[in-house]
Amino acid sequence: MTAIVWLRRDLRLRDHPALRTALDCHEHVIPVFCLDDRLLRGRFASGPRTQFMLEALADLDAGLRDRGGALVIRRGSPEQELARLIEQSGAEEVHFTQELTPFGRKRGLRVRRALERTSAVLCAHPGLTVADDVTEIRTQQDRPYTVFSPFHRNWSELPRRPVLQAPRAVQLPAAIEAGEIPTLADLGLEQEVAEPMAGGEAEGNRRLERFLAGPVDGYRRGGQDDLGREGTSRLSAYLHFGCVSPLQIESRLAGGEGPQAFRRQLCWRDFYHHVLWAHPDNARQEHQERYRGTIDWVEDGDLLAAWQQGRTGYPLVDAGMRQLLREGWMHNRARLVVGSFLTKDLGIDWREGEAWFMRLLLDGDEANNNGNWQWIASVGTDPQPYFRRIYNQALHMERFDPAGVYVRRYVPELASVPDRWLSEPWEMPEEVQRDCGCLIGRDYPEPIVDRRAAREAAKARYRAAAD
Repeated sequence: MTAIVWLRRDLRLRDHPALRTALDCHEHVIPVFCLDDRLLRGRFASGPRTQFMLEALADLDAGLRDRGGALVIRRGSPEQELARLIEQSGAEEVHFTQELTPFGRKRGLRVRRALERTSAVLCAHPGLTVADDVTEIRTQQDRPYTVFSPFHRNWSELPRRPVLQAPRAVQLPAAIEAGEIPTLADLGLEQEVAEPMAGGEAEGNRRLERFLAGPVDGYRRGGQDDLGREGTSRLSAYLHFGCVSPLQIESRLAGGEGPQAFRRQLCWRDFYHHVLWAHPDNARQEHQERYRGTIDWVEDGDLLAAWQQGRTGYPLVDAGMRQLLREGWMHNRARLVVGSFLTKDLGIDWREGEAWFMRLLLDGDEANNNGNWQWIASVGTDPQPYFRRIYNQALHMERFDPAGVYVRRYVPELASVPDRWLSEPWEMPEEVQRDCGCLIGRDYPEPIVDRRAAREAAKARYRAAAD
């Protein structure tokens, strides 16, 4: 008896319901990953994220080979490749982890239709989110949630299934060739990030252990927002590709304010998947109808390029954008600041920010990225008025990077600027600029926009759109 496990965003061995069920019921199991150009070269193509994925695939293959199996790699659409594997192996079932994004759901439907012409049964399993099925979390009116706090209360009370251990053995049918994991160049993509994290379940578990060994305890006391030190888990990319199970992480969280604050962040991830499942049009348009096509966004390629390259003249904004360019990751507090700056100070469409993040982020997740960009642009599910999300980068820096550690790390031309002037270096007297070797306009850009004027323009833009 043979089963296929169709892998997508579940590149791990531990806590894998689809894999565990297939192994419990079948002698031979074919774990397969299909490299589909519709995704790899599609709307949110990303060299950095694809490289992370290839490393995760290699790590998974190594784990399977240690257990007597192997990861089967196929190039092509999953509906065609899975049908071929069924024909070659005589597989009776195809197990997979349920997806919730518009693309994932459409892809799953195509596979389901293709497999109707075979004798194999398609079997869906949980594993993408902490809650087994976030689509079943409903309001008292039996509607999907659009506000986080009541969703969080409901989510917190749901029972959890046991975390599954990694299998001891996996046996691949002798007639099935595993294939080879391609290089990034083979896929026609390029690495655009200088210092990315390594992908894979092994690295994800190492990072989880380091986080649980100390930083998680300080999470509630500002550790998650302190830009100057490593208080975050940096697990988001491993969660996106399923290198580490979200339920596995939650099961390891102890009591106390820090672990429970981090648990709340896992709920935010489930919430955004819930919202995008219920409102798939959010993938391309504003959740709030009053802002659909009504905001007079600024179209300015030079301003957009300055933001993308981290040369806006606003130190905390530039530090965040340069961290993204260097690491393919950005601290969450910085993501909020740079998002507010793009949409409110520059008045540029949030979709431009969403696309740039999806190009470079290792953790680029459509549901979470879309939800966060709509949140900061004040067009999503957030009930707060737009002016609550117009952030002052200088005040944020004084609160979350008071010693300038984060800014100096990623904007080295400001390294010698005195603390007094670091958040707004254009205010430095000329003699101070000369003394610290940072002339504004030569060594570091002048601000590309006047913040006070930009704030008033943002208010006018949103007021006009809502009228």
